[in-house]
Amino acid sequence: MDETTTPVREQHKFSTDRLHKYLSVNSLLSVGDSLNLRQYSAGQSNPTFLIETPSKRYVLRKKPTGQLLPGAHKVDREFRVQKSLFAAGFPVPRPLLYCADAEVIGTEFYLMDHVVGRIFRDHRLPGVSPAERTALYVAAVETLAKLHSLNVATLNLEGFGRGPGYCRRQVSVWGKQYSAAAHKDIPAMDELSDWLMKNLPSNDNEVTLVHGDFRLENLIFHPSESRVIAVLDWELSTTGQPLTDLAYFFMPHYWPTSLGIISTLGSIKGIEGIPEVGDLLSIYCRCRGIPQTLPNLNFYLALSVFKLAGIAQGVYARHLLGNASAPNAEAFGECVEPLARVGLQLASSTKTDLSEERLFVQTAKGQAILQQVKVFMREHVYPAQKEVADYYSKHANDPQRWSSPPIMEDLKSKAREAGLWNLFLPAVSGLSQVDYAYIAEETGRCLFAPEVFNCNAPDTGNMEVLHMFGSEEQKKKWLEPLLKGEIRSCFCMTEPDVASSDATNMECTLHRDGDTAVVNGKKWWSSGAGHPNCRVAIVMCRSSSKEGRGRHSQHSMVLVPLDTPGVKLVRALTVFGQDDAIHGGHLEVHFENVRVPVANIILGEGRGFEIAQGRLGPGRLHHCMRAVGAAEMALELLCQRAASRKTFGKKLYQHEVVAHWIAECRLMIEQTRLLTLSAAHALDTVGSRAARKQIAMIKVVAARMACKVVDCAIQVHGGAGVSGDVPLAQMYAHVRTLRLADGPDEVHLSSIAHLELRDQLKKAQSKL
Repeated sequence: MDETTTPVREQHKFSTDRLHKYLSVNSLLSVGDSLNLRQYSAGQSNPTFLIETPSKRYVLRKKPTGQLLPGAHKVDREFRVQKSLFAAGFPVPRPLLYCADAEVIGTEFYLMDHVVGRIFRDHRLPGVSPAERTALYVAAVETLAKLHSLNVATLNLEGFGRGPGYCRRQVSVWGKQYSAAAHKDIPAMDELSDWLMKNLPSNDNEVTLVHGDFRLENLIFHPSESRVIAVLDWELSTTGQPLTDLAYFFMPHYWPTSLGIISTLGSIKGIEGIPEVGDLLSIYCRCRGIPQTLPNLNFYLALSVFKLAGIAQGVYARHLLGNASAPNAEAFGECVEPLARVGLQLASSTKTDLSEERLFVQTAKGQAILQQVKVFMREHVYPAQKEVADYYSKHANDPQRWSSPPIMEDLKSKAREAGLWNLFLPAVSGLSQVDYAYIAEETGRCLFAPEVFNCNAPDTGNMEVLHMFGSEEQKKKWLEPLLKGEIRSCFCMTEPDVASSDATNMECTLHRDGDTAVVNGKKWWSSGAGHPNCRVAIVMCRSSSKEGRGRHSQHSMVLVPLDTPGVKLVRALTVFGQDDAIHGGHLEVHFENVRVPVANIILGEGRGFEIAQGRLGPGRLHHCMRAVGAAEMALELLCQRAASRKTFGKKLYQHEVVAHWIAECRLMIEQTRLLTLSAAHALDTVGSRAARKQIAMIKVVAARMACKVVDCAIQVHGGAGVSGDVPLAQMYAHVRTLRLADGPDEVHLSSIAHLELRDQLKKAQSKL
């Protein structure tokens, strides 16, 4: 902790002999050990002391003596919440004991471990480099997001707080606290209190553990690294609306530069390196897995300032009573009125709400489902990764590896029960393409996650084809069981004997024999065909008769059950030496005089290209957003490795080349996400045909970006990066394949150029 200590102030002195005896009885001191006691000079609430013994340091926090405001200075609550958080692995000093016996040192107190680190009393961070300022603020907001992500029910904090309705209670509590401590009439405080009570958020039902006083001064950072190792001062903690904590942390961003009554309460506007509110909000929301919006920000900011003014009034009141914790308590009396005026300015401001600034915002339903998916991933999918990996390792050389691990069926059952099923299909899920794009990104963080929600390729594309173009009979026979997850499917298009990047080269033929369609040809890279539940293939064929047909009217798509005579699963292909059994593999399939009913032709003969264009738009979008999710996962692994390994005397991230890789990866991910969301918006608003250029652009950009990010992550991991110990090698094989799947980059670049020239020509003609 901060070592700024003084001799114990007169009004806070107590018997060190009785304390020594008590600690000895509780085995924290030996009888013969000396005990040195000093008081921390900072802090305005519960007096805090540093205890030094020959072998150990402790920190003691006690309730002040004398007359106190009702409900304040509950050190027992501090101890209880720290004990629960420490057990949960959240960064707090280890609590050691709580003493309710006022006979020991005059009031109740608790003891915790002394933590060595850095505390920044001034949130402007003077003397710190701009780069480290950024890192410190990011670490702080990530810690706050971690706190708000904890499950209160598992923390053993029953009865700790009153849950929903937190904002109303806060306005009432701090109004009463202010009134009880007021030394003069301040009309601005009454006016601010009235405004807050009349403008309570309509939705005040979210409940998490909240800190109540979350600011830089209450954090201990690592002595040399930009990470939080302990959060202090839990006196105001309770359960309630987490956005109150976030707005309280954001307060200095909105303070006027003229507010400088207390030296550490200055504005941070224009200070190099301190991130903007929007950037910190984005990090917070991403860490929590919630939409990046903060509605009613002006209310939460005004409430935060009202609360701070109430605290300042209480500090000054303790000064008047002679039991203040810090020597500068008198100065806080001059803060109250200026703070109230700032609160009123924020209350009336229209420039604080960040929710309207975002592009490509999900619908309310999309936001709710995304939140459900993120929770499901965190609670069920990520914990299953090891079991899934162990299954494929165990069955590396036997046919069982082509089946799904038993846990996959359990996960699917849970997802179906939770209503997180077939989210990709707007007609079923009620989601827009923009809605689902965010969900696809989240599932892209785990290789098998899309299958858990029945949103895995190629089944999704095949279901879209049947939904959009299938006959009622085809839908009943194949679409319904696919939607239920009872069967799997594959898509047979690419051929081994021709350059399949030009789809008109297809040699697999279809000819009619009465009411029968006869299929002959070879296909490969038929993804998913190796799974035992794969029952049907959609096969792209060329009509044997080309008479009267244009170049793009010769091909048809036909449904071929895989148990039809003449269908031969020849071999499983490998991707960089791996069979990709987790996705059902990629098979070479031969069709030798395969006979199916003509009714199995989708939409009719010669309509194959028309169907393909309808199928590939949403499918490519989903691939691209999953690639963004994979890249986010790779960057996360990269940063963890860079922060945990040293070379040549410093951490990897401290080497400029690695720092630049991290920055470049973030740039590429953000650019790709925005371009892909733009394409999703185009699909929603103008349809697949009009969105062709955007779809082609994201197909190129997303795969290239993911390859580069994963490659950087591999490089930072060294030999481990290409091993099976981390998922990066498998991830790279997958994202590198995307540069070929659904058409190679070069084909899409040609399409982009063609469409761009067409658009430019239209512009030129309109000018003429």
